[in-house]
Amino acid sequence: MLKNISSIISPELLKVLAEMGHGDELVIGDGNFPSASVARRLVRADGHGVPELLDAVLTLMPLDTYVDAPVALMDNGDKENRPEIWGKYEDIVKAREGEKGFELVGRFEFYERAKNAYAVVASGETAIYANIILKKGVVVN
Repeated sequence: MLKNISSIISPELLKVLAEMGHGDELVIGDGNFPSASVARRLVRADGHGVPELLDAVLTLMPLDTYVDAPVALMDNGDKENRPEIWGKYEDIVKAREGEKGFELVGRFEFYERAKNAYAVVASGETAIYANIILKKGVVVN
């Protein structure tokens, strides 16, 4: 047991976050995301939602400050009907990292990008288009 690490962060996820370097990407996929078929490294987080995982990950991992958009969302293709969960992501990122850029990535492009990610975290999130990619930044003391 360790202090000050959220219990939602499994030992396997903690190891993956520690192994990642600057510029590596982490995908947190919703329950419908084809995590096992695209992941180079798969971390199971069944029973947990993406917002809770995002918040816990960002307590440990900084976002990249050398890119305009260190956060990517799977585009639902409907500008008029943004998924509600995206607002939660924006609030969490702002609270943990300040104002950061978000980019929208088309579904099939998102799948291809996920194949090159350092790891994919498979969540139990039931919201659709709740997939997110985080680009790791530099840890500065």
